Amino acid sequence: MCIDYRQLNKLTIKNKYPLPRIDDLFDQLRGASVFSKIDLCSGYHQLRVKEGDIHKTAFRTRYGHYEFLVMPFGLTNAPAAFMDLMNRVFQPYLDRFVVVFIDDILVYSETETKHDEHLRIVLQVLREKELYAKFSKCEFWLREVTFLGHVVSAEGIKVDPRKIEAVLEWKPPRSVSKIQSFLGLAGYYRRFVEGFSVLAAPLTKLIRKGVPFVWTEKHDASHVGLGCVLMQEGKVVAYASRQLKTHEVNYPTHDLELAAKELNLRQRRWVELLKDYDCSIEYHPGKANVVADALSRRVVTDLRALFARLSLYDDGSLLAELQVRPTWTEQVKEKQLKDDSLALRFQQVRDGENEDFGLNTEGILCFRGRVCIPKDFELRQSILKEAHGGLCAMHPGGNKLYRDLREVYWWPGLKREVTEFVGKCLTCQQVKAEHQLPSGLLQPVKIPLWKWERVTMDFVSGLPLTPTKKDSVWVVVDRLTKSAHFIPVRTDYSLQKLAKLYVAEIVRLHGVPVSIISDRDPRFTSRFWRKLQEELGTRLDFSTAFHPQTDGQSKRVIQVLEDMLRGCIIDFRGSWEDYLPLAEFAYNNSYQASIQMAPYEALYGRRCHTESKVRLIRDRLKEASDRKKSYADLKRKEIEFAVGDMVFLKVSPWKKILRFGRKGKLSPRFIGPYRVDKRVGPVAYQLELPPELHRIHNVFHVSMLRRYRSDPTHVIPVAEIEVQSDLTFEEEPVQILDRDVKVLRRKSVPLVKMLWRNHGREEATWEIEEAMRQQYPQLF
Repeated sequence: MCIDYRQLNKLTIKNKYPLPRIDDLFDQLRGASVFSKIDLCSGYHQLRVKEGDIHKTAFRTRYGHYEFLVMPFGLTNAPAAFMDLMNRVFQPYLDRFVVVFIDDILVYSETETKHDEHLRIVLQVLREKELYAKFSKCEFWLREVTFLGHVVSAEGIKVDPRKIEAVLEWKPPRSVSKIQSFLGLAGYYRRFVEGFSVLAAPLTKLIRKGVPFVWTEKHDASHVGLGCVLMQEGKVVAYASRQLKTHEVNYPTHDLELAAKELNLRQRRWVELLKDYDCSIEYHPGKANVVADALSRRVVTDLRALFARLSLYDDGSLLAELQVRPTWTEQVKEKQLKDDSLALRFQQVRDGENEDFGLNTEGILCFRGRVCIPKDFELRQSILKEAHGGLCAMHPGGNKLYRDLREVYWWPGLKREVTEFVGKCLTCQQVKAEHQLPSGLLQPVKIPLWKWERVTMDFVSGLPLTPTKKDSVWVVVDRLTKSAHFIPVRTDYSLQKLAKLYVAEIVRLHGVPVSIISDRDPRFTSRFWRKLQEELGTRLDFSTAFHPQTDGQSKRVIQVLEDMLRGCIIDFRGSWEDYLPLAEFAYNNSYQASIQMAPYEALYGRRCHTESKVRLIRDRLKEASDRKKSYADLKRKEIEFAVGDMVFLKVSPWKKILRFGRKGKLSPRFIGPYRVDKRVGPVAYQLELPPELHRIHNVFHVSMLRRYRSDPTHVIPVAEIEVQSDLTFEEEPVQILDRDVKVLRRKSVPLVKMLWRNHGREEATWEIEEAMRQQYPQLF
C-alpha cells in the first residue's frame, strides 16, 4: 500500500543522502564467480517512525483513521533513510563481498569456500540487527544471478532479457513526448548496444525544434555518429558512442577517422601535429626509470618554498637604490647564531655527538627535522600571530595550534607559550563559544517556614485565543507545598486588572505572601506593581538579567502545565481554557518527588495543621534541595570576580529574542569588557555598564560573564549597541494569509488566518475578523 504523501513531501526537508550508482556497484563484482541474493521482507516496514512524527503519516479510509508506526512507502526521504541504514549495517563489508541497493543485498565471492564464510557473516549481521528477509525471494549459491535489471556471472554483465521485452515490443512512437520516453528507456542499456547513438540518431533528430515529424520505415544512418568498443581478450567490455555535432558533419573522411579514434579534441590536435613527423612513441615503464619517476611524484613540502628570494642585476647606471630586507630563513639563521642556548647544539652537530640535532640544506639548526626557533620574543610572536590570526589560520584553539606548529618548529616551552598566546587573543575572547562547565555553583533558595509564605509566579503567553479572548495563563506556585493556581488572562490586561485578580485568587485564599520571586517581566517591574506589593508588605525578588534559572520552579510547573493542556486538546478537543481548572486540580493532586506527597495533601490534608507535618515537609525539601545542589554542582565550576575586574558580558538570544541591536548569526557572543562594581550575593555581580545599556538591569549571574584576559596590545573598538525601550516582544500580525467563515447555529462568524511577526507560516492562527479589523485596521 502506498499513500499519496505529495503535500507532506513538499514540507519535508529533503535528505540528500546519495544512492549508489548501479555502474559503480557492478564494478565491484570483478573476479566473482559465486553469488547469493537476499531480498528483505517489506524493507521499509522494518524501520520504525519516530514517536513524535507518527501523526504526520496519518491517512483516512472508509474503515477509519490510521497512522503508520513503521516507515511507509511514498515518503520523499524513505529511500535515503533506508539506504543510510543498510550502509551503516554493512559498512565493514561493503565492496569487499557485499553490495547493497536499498533492500536488495548481493553477496559475491571468488570461491565457494569464501562464499560460505561471507554468507554466514551477512546472515549473522541481519540477525543481530533484527532485519528479516523474505525466503521466497532469496537465491543462494548461484553461478549466474539477476540483479538490478542485469544478469551477472563470472563471464561478465549482460542485459536481463525480461527487461528488454518492453523495448522490443514498443509500438512505433507517434509524438515527440513518446519518442523521449522510448529513448529514456532504451538509453539505460546503451552501454550494451554497439553504435547506439548512430541507431538512435533518426529519433533524436525528430525531437529537435522546427523539425517536421515524419515517420518512415527506413533511414540513411551514414555520417551521423561515432562509435567505439572496449574489448578484453576478444570479449566486449562496453560500448560507447555519440552523434556528430553540426560542424562535424562537414568533416572529410580523414578527420572523421581521427575523430573516431580520438574523441577528445585536445588529443586529436596532438595526433594531427605529430603525423607530419617520422617518430615513434615507445613505452618506458616507471620501474626502469627510477630517478625521473621519483622526481615526478615528489611532493614539495619544504618551508623554503614559502619564502621569495630577490636578486638584483644592474648594468652600471644606478637610477635608484633598493634595500632588500633579509628573508625569514636568513633571520632565523642569524638569530640562531646569536642565541647562547643554541651554541652548544651547533657544537654538538659539528662534533657529531647529538643525532637529534642537525643542519638542513639552508644551514639552519633543526631538531628532528623541525626548525629550532631561538629565544627571540619578536620572532616567536610573529610565528604565533601568523599561525593563529592569519587568513589561512582563522584563530584555531590552543591544542590545534600547538599540534600544527610542533610539526614544523621547536623551542622549549612551545605548548605553554601557545596556550598563553591563544588565551590572551582579544578576538577569541569575544567570539569563541564556551565549552567549559557553567560558571557559578548552584545557590538554593531559602526554604519557607509556612504555606504560601513565599511564592513564585510567571506568565505562559502565546497560547491560542479562546472564545473569551484569553491567550495567557498566570502561574502562581507556593514554594513550600508546591501547590499552584492557574489563572487565565490576556496579554493586554491592565495592571489594575491583574492586581484585582491577584487579590481575588491568591490573597483571598492564602493571605499576603512575604516574598514573590519572578523574572523581569515589565508587568512585575512596573511602578504600579512595586507600589502595590510595598503597601501589602511583600518583598519582590527578581531573577538576574537573562538568567531565568533563578525562577526555576515556575518554569518547571509551566512545562508540566503546557504538557497537560496539549494532551487535553488532542484527547478531548475544544479550548484550553475549558480544561484549565481540571489541569490545576490534576497538578495539585499529583505526587511531587521533592515533598514525597501531593501538593493538595500538603496544603489541605488532615495532618497538615500539625507542626510535625510541616517540619517533615521542610526536612524533605531540604534533602531534595541539597541533592539537587550536589547534582548540579557536579556539572558546574566555581568562579569568583573581584571588584575592579574586567569581564565580558554574554550577548545571547533569550526566548528567541535578541535583546541587543547587534543581530545576526556572526555577531560576537560577548561584548565589553566592563568593570565589576560590586558583588551581589554568592553568584551575581553588578557591572558598570555604558550609557547605551542603561535600560538593562546591571546585575548578572556569573554564567553570563567571562573573565577578560588583558594584553597591552589590545585595541578595543567602541561598539554601537541598541536596546529595546522596554525589553519586551510585542506580537503583531503582518499579513492575512486566508479567510474562512465559521457557521454556527444562529449566525456566521468571518475568520482570518493571520501571519505574526517573527513567526513562520506554520504558526499562523485563525482570528475573528471583526476583532482584528478593530485592532489592526491597516491590514484591511
